[in-house]
Parts: sequence; structure tokens; C-alpha cells
Amino acid sequence: MPENYFGEGVAERYDESSAEMFDPAVVDPVVDFLAALAGEGAALELGIGTGRIALPLARRGVRVHGIDLSPQMVAQLRAKPGGEDIGATVGDFATTTVDGRFALAYLVFNTIANLTTQDAQVACFQNAAAHLEPGGCFVIEVGVPALQRLPPGETVRAFTVTPAHLGFDEYDVASQGLISHHYRVAGGRLELMSVPFRYVWPSELDLMARLAGMTLRERWGGWRREPFTSDSTRHVSVWVKPGPGQGSL
Repeated sequence: MPENYFGEGVAERYDESSAEMFDPAVVDPVVDFLAALAGEGAALELGIGTGRIALPLARRGVRVHGIDLSPQMVAQLRAKPGGEDIGATVGDFATTTVDGRFALAYLVFNTIANLTTQDAQVACFQNAAAHLEPGGCFVIEVGVPALQRLPPGETVRAFTVTPAHLGFDEYDVASQGLISHHYRVAGGRLELMSVPFRYVWPSELDLMARLAGMTLRERWGGWRREPFTSDSTRHVSVWVKPGPGQGSL
């Protein structure tokens, strides 16, 4: 089982520490996008966390089930209004299975990179495909690796600089890994958390999808369907599982 970096302490403060991600201006376009894909079907969130997306998506009438490695994050979800109505399974979302078939599976906010090996990321695509009904979609939101924005010869890049939060990504190009270091001031104390990730390129994700029998349907630079270009810092990609009579490429 992978290490749980979102255990006691982190889970309780997660919503506060990521408050900007809970702003309706950020959440609403995500929910609009996902609800349109789910239609009348059910949705599976991989890395459901405290329910930032699952709760408003459920309020839109979509049946949501989630998988998350952290029981503490799931406890935070359960404590929120409507949280008890959302199914949640504790486990590694790359391999944990749940009952039923889904019109939509999704991973948001760079969560695919929490899987720190290529094998685990491939397994995640296979797991998502196994849960999808024919014609169902798998959606990932993840940043484009920022290597081209690193100063020459440097391997560290700041991604957040505020009076209460300093964030730095430390890249290891040889292993396609990075460690995100967070320095936060909370309750008058300085807290440090370092979390490993595996950055992944859009083309590599497309190959993982093909290995799982899915094909790319669309790719955007954001949830409002902004064009994906060479200047995009993230992408929202949608792969589809073939329906009856359709084969994968």
C-alpha cells in the first residue's frame, strides 16, 4: 500500500490550506464539465479526498462513488452535509475495485501524479477502464511538466509564494520525479510537508489509455474548454472506452 501523505493533521486542515481550490469560480466549471459527461450515469472519483468535487457533483444529481487512500480524508468528507450519501472506499485507487459500472471516472488536481511509478499510473488507467461502461469516459486534470520554465541548470521551481505558504517543486529529470515541498504558517507555527510525485507528459498518458483499451476524445487547456497549446500549463483530457462494435486503436 502506498504511503498516506494526507493523514492526521493534514486531512483536518486540507480544506483551509487549499481554500482557493474550493472557490465556486474554480469548482463550478469542473462540475459543469463532469456533469455533462456523466449524463444520467454514475461517476467514480479516484482520489475523492474531502469531497471538493464529489459533493457539488452529487448535488447536481450525479451518483458519485469515490476511492481514496486516506481514511482521514474520507472522514472529513463524511462529516460534511451530504457526505454520508456518497459511497467511499478506502484503498489505492490504482488497484482498488468497487461494485457497479460508471459512465464517468475522473482524477482532478494533479492526483494522477500521486502515483509515483509508471507501472502504478498504467494500472490506474486499467482500473478506470475496468469500471467504465462501454462508451464511458475517463477524465484527468494535470499540470504540464514545467521543465521548460526552469531556469537553465536549475532543478527547483517555486509554484506558490505567499506570506503563509511557500511551495517549491524539486525535479529529478533522470527518474521523471519531483518532490513538492510546502512550508506553511498555521497557528503561529511553521509546518513542513514534502510529497513525492511522478510527472507525466500528455503523450505518455495517451499511450497509457491505449494500453487500457481507451482512445483520446478531447484535450483542453482548462475546464472551460480553453484551447490546449504549447503555452498551456495544464490540461484536461478525456479518453473514451469503446462502445459495442467499436474497437480501440
